[in-house]
Amino acid sequence: MRTGLKAKIIQVCDEKIAKNGDNVGLSFYAFFANKNDDPERLMEAAHWWIMQHQLNHFEKATKIKALILAQADERPDLKHNTPRR
Repeated sequence: MRTGLKAKIIQVCDEKIAKNGDNVGLSFYAFFANKNDDPERLMEAAHWWIMQHQLNHFEKATKIKALILAQADERPDLKHNTPRR
């Protein structure tokens, strides 16, 4: 998943949690405007949500944020430009 989309997901999750508490739910549509102006990004989020993680339509924002952060932790080589041995 592209870095920009990950950042947007974390931002939206943080905003929803701050406004509505830890039990707030959302769908992947929450990360997009109500128009189809970036279909590739929408499909990327949909694939991650539906195919890769098989999530329900609505999930807790805390769960989504944790999945995104864990994905970054699983691939430390993506965080830094350190050569692999």
